[in-house]
Amino acid sequence: MKQLTHYDIENSQQKFPITIVCDAIRTPENIGMCFRISESFGVNKIYFHENSPSVENRKVINTARNTIQQVAHNFYNNFDDLIRQLKKEGNTIVGIEITDKSINIQDFKFKNHEKIVLLLGSERNGIENVNLVDYTVSIPMYGRNSSMNVVHSLAITLYEVTNQLKSNNN
Repeated sequence: MKQLTHYDIENSQQKFPITIVCDAIRTPENIGMCFRISESFGVNKIYFHENSPSVENRKVINTARNTIQQVAHNFYNNFDDLIRQLKKEGNTIVGIEITDKSINIQDFKFKNHEKIVLLLGSERNGIENVNLVDYTVSIPMYGRNSSMNVVHSLAITLYEVTNQLKSNNN
């Protein structure tokens, strides 16, 4: 067995109709990893709150590892207005959040939605206005802890979404 390097691997470089909205994420490393994971999974665009760390932040740049220029992104100042605009554009808003109405991520039919917005809540308080979302999905957990890092939940969710969308195309 031989371990492969970046030069040995050619990914399909596929884009999916997925937008990420980061609701007031404050940690520079989480912003950087959001870029890195979003690029890896072919995300179309990311929105960050204007008070989130800047894409010029050294920790954001180091963590993103050259993916900032590869993923379209923008900043917003009013969460409610952004979500309403994305809904008008035909997006289904899916919050990655534990609520009394959350659907197990493996049971949610992402392929039944043409354009998907994945909404990440802040590290401390979750999604600001959970009543604006169309659905919430949760990730089954088997330990004592009931939550995980926001970017880890994004990675798991993007894996599930792209897996379903990819199988829909085959």
